[in-house]
Amino acid sequence: MPAPADPTVLHPMPEQPRVVLLKPLVKSQLIEVGEYSYYDDPDDATAFETRNVLYHYGPEKLIIGKFCAIGTGVRFIMNGANHRMDGPSTFPFPTMGGSWSEHFDLLTGLPSRGDTVVGHDVWFGHGTTVLPGVRIGNGAIIGSGAVVAGDIPDYGIVGGNPARLIRTRYNDRDIDRLLAVAWWNWPAEHITEHVRTIMSGSIADLEAAAPNTPATDADRPS
Repeated sequence: MPAPADPTVLHPMPEQPRVVLLKPLVKSQLIEVGEYSYYDDPDDATAFETRNVLYHYGPEKLIIGKFCAIGTGVRFIMNGANHRMDGPSTFPFPTMGGSWSEHFDLLTGLPSRGDTVVGHDVWFGHGTTVLPGVRIGNGAIIGSGAVVAGDIPDYGIVGGNPARLIRTRYNDRDIDRLLAVAWWNWPAEHITEHVRTIMSGSIADLEAAAPNTPATDADRPS
């Protein structure tokens, strides 16, 4: 019987250490990643938590769905990068220590956009930057070098700085059909049986291949 890929293996392509699955890599309680989402980096893909998720002091989380492809140099900027802007200076004096730290209350309660949430089956091009609190829909494609400052709809294709919607991959009716099928929630064995349909079939083919038992997971991370 065909066997699904192992989602617990750090390097799914042993001859290519530049590729890592993120779920077995990530240790931070502030980062959640679904199975099979991967990061590709020739320098050090295993440093994803420190090199690619920046200013992550909490409590906001980074949530990434299943089957996401994250290109080299993608950066998630978290809310810890925020500075006060209501006074003459934006410099964070209290973080530098000394008696300046007595004024740490000036840095508490800064505005937060909440968690950064990435759906399932999202493709990030090389050098993408994602700003805090963004929500990216299922099946989206982010063009190389894009700076994502706002939410992206399901199956949207975006590019530029700031990233703007170029088009959607499907019309609204077909997007609803794809979200209803939610192939990313199928059992791994069923996905294995229908890989060709998932990659190159029509929406009707995908619907026909769907398992009889509805998926129990949510259609997107929350």
